[in-house]
Amino acid sequence: MKQNLIADYLSCILFRALSFFTSIVPLSFSFFLGRRLGDLLYLFDRRHRVIANANIRKTVADKFDCASSSGITRRAYQAFGQNIIEISFIPRINKQYLEKYIYIENKDNIPQAFKRGKGVIFLIVHEGNWELSNIICANLGFPFVLFVRDQGFPRLNSLLNSYRLKQGAKIIHKEGGLKELIEVLRSNQGIGMTVDQGGKSGEIVKFFNKDASMSVGAVKLALKYDCSIVPVFYTRIKGPYTKVFLDQVYTVTRTMDPENDVKENLQRLVSIYEKYIRQYPHEYLWTYKIYKYGKQRDILILSDGKTGHLRQSEAVAKLLIRKLDERGIKYNLKMQKIEFNSRFSRLISGLGFLAGIGCLRRALTKESWQGVMGFNPEIIISAGGSISRINYLLAKENQAKSVVLMRPAGLSLNKFDLAIIPEHDGLINKKNAVITEGALNLIDPDYLSQKSKKLEESGLLKGQVLRPCIGVLIGGNSRKFSISTDNIIKLAAVIKKSAQDLNADVLISTSRRTSSAVEQVIKDEFSDYSRCKLMVVANENNNSDVVGGMLGLSNIIICSPESISMISEAVCAEKYVFVFKGYGLSKKHGRFLKNYEDQGYIYLKDTANLAEGIKGIWLNKPKINCPQDNLIVSNALNKII
Repeated sequence: MKQNLIADYLSCILFRALSFFTSIVPLSFSFFLGRRLGDLLYLFDRRHRVIANANIRKTVADKFDCASSSGITRRAYQAFGQNIIEISFIPRINKQYLEKYIYIENKDNIPQAFKRGKGVIFLIVHEGNWELSNIICANLGFPFVLFVRDQGFPRLNSLLNSYRLKQGAKIIHKEGGLKELIEVLRSNQGIGMTVDQGGKSGEIVKFFNKDASMSVGAVKLALKYDCSIVPVFYTRIKGPYTKVFLDQVYTVTRTMDPENDVKENLQRLVSIYEKYIRQYPHEYLWTYKIYKYGKQRDILILSDGKTGHLRQSEAVAKLLIRKLDERGIKYNLKMQKIEFNSRFSRLISGLGFLAGIGCLRRALTKESWQGVMGFNPEIIISAGGSISRINYLLAKENQAKSVVLMRPAGLSLNKFDLAIIPEHDGLINKKNAVITEGALNLIDPDYLSQKSKKLEESGLLKGQVLRPCIGVLIGGNSRKFSISTDNIIKLAAVIKKSAQDLNADVLISTSRRTSSAVEQVIKDEFSDYSRCKLMVVANENNNSDVVGGMLGLSNIIICSPESISMISEAVCAEKYVFVFKGYGLSKKHGRFLKNYEDQGYIYLKDTANLAEGIKGIWLNKPKINCPQDNLIVSNALNKII
């Protein structure tokens, strides 16, 4: 409160000083200073500048030309600076000034609006110098009342109101002034009201094809008291020369549905302003979050081309969509693969952190660039350190919420709204970070049921799976880890023994990382094996339903140890999961496997002991444990919706 009091005093003193200064310098110089003031605000007001730039890019600028949105943003700041200057000499504006500098188009619409005898609402949006409204109306000779909301600084507010009153206008405060306002309309007077910035209590309509909250006060008054509405728009021609557009007199339409009448009339009025804003975009006040209260979220998933990373991002999107559904919010989901022009382009893309979004245009392929810039997301999701910087830049450009999975490369976690970090990546102590035990994935009962059905209908199965089933997922080599053919031959013997002991069927699949030598061994061992109902070599037939279908149909899963994503998916299927040991795995993989073993999510065995372990677990059927990663992430997503 003390800080606001000091700021109130200072702003009031500065405004009085500005008013005195503009009274002693030429008019043209005052507006020149206004433009320079706008330039300074543009330079230092980073928070509102990025909001304005994002809004402009979503609405009136060329989506693919960053310079166009930046140019409009700067002009908007210059226009705002000139408006501040003009407000400072409002007390000195007289009829001669108005006749010389203010041109009103369609002035005849005013008497036409008053002819109905039920009052007139002069409707504006936050654009141009709307403070001139009361002065113009007072000098045109008809009664006019300004409906205002008190600002946060009472002394500055009182000073501005004194300026307004000196020009003959009356003021009604929004706080408790509704009855007074109704009396003004009944006496066939004019009032000034705004239609945008509806906030939480506004009505959601389309504004440049996106949901935005707009103020319903004017429309509700017109519907109830049958008053006329005149949409007004200001544009500065040069310096003090201003043009005022008085649109056609708007009369509200009514049906038997009052709630829909409010929405339909509001939408038509907002569409009128869109026409003017498209023509004069620099006049609009873009610095507030226009789409904050909209009932739709556009979600962008960035993919680095790695299937495991994409599945994790899709898992977050799935949890997010559930949250949106709970709140009655619609969504639009897009996935965009990020591809660079070259390895060097990938390296210089990191400079975007300093150089801005324009750096990406030179680094990305044309398809990737148009894909990310042709979509205006409210939420951006990515997995993998290599594209975390692109997530950050796009979130900044669009004023979107950013969700990153895994440690971002070269950026602090504080740059993102939510970071989802697996425990094996190391301890993270950040307010915006949540820790998961494994890799997020899409696995849930519905997913397994759908994929199982699709696999059964695919024609890949060699007959129905009627007995207990062992699913086998074989991965591939990594930097220091490799699966040898000798190990696969031993594993094949174990699988056959377990199938015999349990009287079970076998489903087996490789991955795209599996070596050709290992693929050949699997073909030799299982092509003619009678219990093998499915054998898929992913490099020959990469069917997207295979893994999910196998997890759904199997009772026991055997996994190779190198893929955190694959093991996490198997565990989330809530089946008995066995992982055979391997050598050359990273410390991170070691931490992951140890934690999963300690928590009872997996059974980590040497290949030689695998068959015995499988038999014992199947006979005893202990409780299946599963991590609660989805619940943890789901709760964290509440913060960004």
